[in-house]
Parts: sequence; structure tokens; C-alpha cells
Amino acid sequence: MTRIFTAILFLFIISARAVFAQQDAGVWVQVEAQPSLREAKERARAYAGTLPDVNGFRLNSGWYAIVIGPYLRNDAEQVLSVYRAEGQIPADSYIAFSSALGQQFWPVGENILDRGVVTPPVEPQPEQPVVGVTPQASDETRSQALQSERLLSTQERMSLQTALQAAGFYNSTIDGAFGQGTRRSMGDWQRFNGFEATGVLTTAQRKALIDDFNAPLLSVGMERYSDPQAGIDVDLPMDVIVFDHYEAPFVHFKSTTDLDAKALLISQKGDKATLRALYEVLQSLEIVPLDGPRQLRGDSFTLEGRGNGIVTYSEARLDDGQIKGFTLVWPEGDDARRARVLAAMKASFTATGTVLDAAAGANAEQGIDLVSGLQVRTPRLSRSGFFADTSGTVLTVFEAADSCTRITLDDDQELQVALSDADLGVAVLRPNRNLVPVNVAEFSADAPRIQSEIAVSGFSYEGALGAPTLTFGQIADVRGLNGEDGVKRLALAAQPGDAGGPVFDGNGQVVGMLLPTPTEGRTLPASVSLAATANSLNEVLAKAGVSGQSGQPTAQISPNELSRRATGMTVLVHCWD
Repeated sequence: MTRIFTAILFLFIISARAVFAQQDAGVWVQVEAQPSLREAKERARAYAGTLPDVNGFRLNSGWYAIVIGPYLRNDAEQVLSVYRAEGQIPADSYIAFSSALGQQFWPVGENILDRGVVTPPVEPQPEQPVVGVTPQASDETRSQALQSERLLSTQERMSLQTALQAAGFYNSTIDGAFGQGTRRSMGDWQRFNGFEATGVLTTAQRKALIDDFNAPLLSVGMERYSDPQAGIDVDLPMDVIVFDHYEAPFVHFKSTTDLDAKALLISQKGDKATLRALYEVLQSLEIVPLDGPRQLRGDSFTLEGRGNGIVTYSEARLDDGQIKGFTLVWPEGDDARRARVLAAMKASFTATGTVLDAAAGANAEQGIDLVSGLQVRTPRLSRSGFFADTSGTVLTVFEAADSCTRITLDDDQELQVALSDADLGVAVLRPNRNLVPVNVAEFSADAPRIQSEIAVSGFSYEGALGAPTLTFGQIADVRGLNGEDGVKRLALAAQPGDAGGPVFDGNGQVVGMLLPTPTEGRTLPASVSLAATANSLNEVLAKAGVSGQSGQPTAQISPNELSRRATGMTVLVHCWD
């Protein structure tokens, strides 16, 4: 029994020391977060030129926070209030805790997480009375605090538990029942904030706890927004976004601050097919990064995208022929506040009966790369390619597969690089699952002769026309510009998107692949193009473990037959960042 008591006492002492160590470390005023260390250092240097106690730390999310402090909690709130009022820090600055901070990067070589608090740089202001709380509220005895606590509703009690949980003091069930676990958490919170640890929060302490919990929402001005045209009521961060325009089926909100948050409200008539189409369209947009969980059920969907410096969440539901939902776009590195804003939007979202007029925004700017005013995600580069075997292996140019996050065909089939030959400028791509090409390249066994007629099949305008086109020309030389083997020169005016397309002879057999126009300090005439020879392509395929199909001697084919073969064989290859 003595050993057990000693062990419990030891754990209590260690826990108490940890709590007081946290308290001594103080809190911070976070003013910015930047995605790169270089940007963060520049911003920290700028703030340090006008404000004292500026520090920079790496966040767990990988971003870099610029903070001021550390101060005692009351001092930090005073600094936050004064600096915001003076316009010296952004309006959405907020209180942050040391637990969220990692390695210090500013000032260089410093490490002040464990050095305790510093004196605030602003003069203390007279305390303002709290609305609805008597001046004696902060001096309530435990008995008085218990008495005022009994007047709380179940929802108010659950809100206090939720706030304690968010502050890191409570990890049990949110049930509104103040048992031993809740009392212990209240006591820990009181001790951390410099109050007597009675385990019962006074009226003023409850308000302080809830205010802390709501600080992220207050910093972005969460308020009720009603849109009778869309038939939606929802809480939105109106200090950082503002209504922009209607463009069915979306209500667009644009950013008003450096936070660069955005939002959409979704409102349209439809059925399950409409819902699925909306789900697919959203995933094609620039504002919805590729990485992230997503799920489509029968009458609802959710999707999240992370990347390119943003986190995007969308949800929508079909109910009685109406589709209602929303999208929130938020910067990476501000996950705690984003989670609070998103939770508030979900909890408050209410459909009110009508839907947005399908003609809303019909006079807005149009473009093939815009959907309802939103930019469609586009690849970094698109080039032609062609099927080299019956499993769907694709030959294309090296630049179409170089440093790509993702490679796809025009129908969104994903490909992996099987082999790259940067010297020749060729890449071999394998589909993630076997495809069934309409036509496969038949490589000519005969070397083409100078001045013989050829045709290149390619997506000249990188997919804008929807199908490959044929460009006709001649063999100008059976060697490259520098006399090299494996490359031949064509008298043919090609477009950048044609690169990677097959070069056909008059028999419909492949005698090469069009290469990009060289750019190393030279400018070629518009009618000069280069192509890899059939022999060099077969050597590259063999290295990748693919056997090219040899063509049989045939007579010349008609232009219509050549177009048919080319269309069934030529593909559009997209390289995505």
C-alpha cells in the first residue's frame, strides 16, 4: 500500500510540475503562418523591425508561424487587443500555445520556449465589466460557483466540456455530466490560468474558457449568413470573405484578407445523376487538390483536397429534388482554426426551401477552362503519344513524363514511367491497369527514303480539338541535325502538342515518333521537325521489356484508312504537378 501511495504521489508531482511548466512558458500572439521558411523569415524580419518579442517557430503541420511573446495569458490578450486596434498585426491574429510550436527559426540560433514569460510591451488598460456578470463574479466562492453552475443547461455544460477538451484538459465523454473527470479538468484549467484550483469554475472563469474556445471563430468574424435566393442559412467567416457573385449552381465568396480563404454555397435542383455529376465536376477544379479522402453515397457526398498550399472541403446532400451544400477553401498550416470554422459551418447549415435560379450568372465570363466561374484544373504539359502493344503501353516524349506528380491519358487513365531515355527524348509509360487499344503501332522494318511522304498524328492544340489530327510532310534527312543516328529530320510544320505522335509512312506503318523542337540556343525554321527512328524506338521498348509489333509489307492505304488507324492509336498524355 505504501509503495502504491508513493507511486501515485510521484506521478502527481510530475504532473503538477508539467502543468506549472506549461504555465511558466506562457502563451503567444500568433500573427501569421507561411508555407516556406524563406517567406516566414522575411515576414518575421519585417515584424521585428517595428515590434518587440517577435519569434518564429515551425508548426507541426510543416508551416512556419510568426508569434509575439511569450506573455502571461492576461498580458497576451492585452497585447493582442492593442496591436490589433493599432493595425500593427492582422485582424485575425489569435492566442497560441507553446504545445503547437516546434523548432525555433527566428531569431536565428535562439531557443526561448523554456525561458519563461517576458514583460508585455503595452500599458495595461483598465478592465471592462463583463456584460451580464456582476463585478463580484470573479470572486465567487466555491459554493457560489456551484450555485450558479446549477442554472446551466445541458447544452451549456457540454459546451464547457468541449472547450476544456479543445484546450487540452479533458479527454472523456461530452455528456454534460460534471463527474470527477470533468472536475479534475476544471481544476487543471484553473491552475494553468493562475486561479485557485477548486474544480468548480466561477461565472467569470466559465466565460473566459468559452471565450478562449471561441477565439478562432471570433478572429474570422463567424456570423449567420442568410441567402434567400439560394435557400441557405449558414454561419460564415465574414471578416475574411465577402459575397462576390452568383453563378449557378454556386454562390461565390471571395477573400478579403491575406488569409486567402474562399467559400461556395451550392444550390440547385437535381437527382442522383446530378449529384454525381456535381461530385465529379468539383474534383476537376483547381481549388480542389487531388490528395484527400472523398466519398459519394446515394444521396450525399463529401470530399477533401490537400495540396498547393490549401485545404478544401466540400459536402452536398440531395433532399426532395434539391441539392444543397458548401465548399470551404482554407490555407494549409492553420488547421486548428480551419477545423473550428468548418465544424461551425456544418452545425449551422440549414436548407430553407428554394434553390438558386439556374440562369443566375448567365452573363458572367465564359471559357472552356471555367465551370460556373471556377478554374478547371489543367495539366502542366500535354503531349501526344501512341499505343505500342496490346496491353496499352504508351510511347511518348521524355518531357511528357519528366518530374510529373501524376501522368494520365486524356480519359484520366493513370500511367507510370517504365523507362525514360533523356538523350533520345523518349519515355515508355505503362497503364496502372491493362487497356484495350483500338489500334497498336506496327513498326516498319524498312528505313524510309529521303523525300518520301509521311504524316504525323498528334493533338496539335493539346486536346482543344478533342481528337488527333494528321499533319503531312516529307523525310528531309535520315539523320539528325548533327548527323546523329536514331533521329531523322522532317520537312513538316508541327505544333508543340504534336510531339510524341507517331510518324506514318504511306503504308500506314510507324517509321518514327515526332520529337519536340530543340530549344538549346537555336531557332529552327517552322517547317523543320525531328523524329526518333523506328529502330531507336524498338530498342527503347526492348529495354522496358516490351516487344514492338513489326509491320508486314502492304500497299499504300487511303487517307481515310490512315486517319482511322491514327485515331485509334494516338493518345493525349497529361503531365500534372
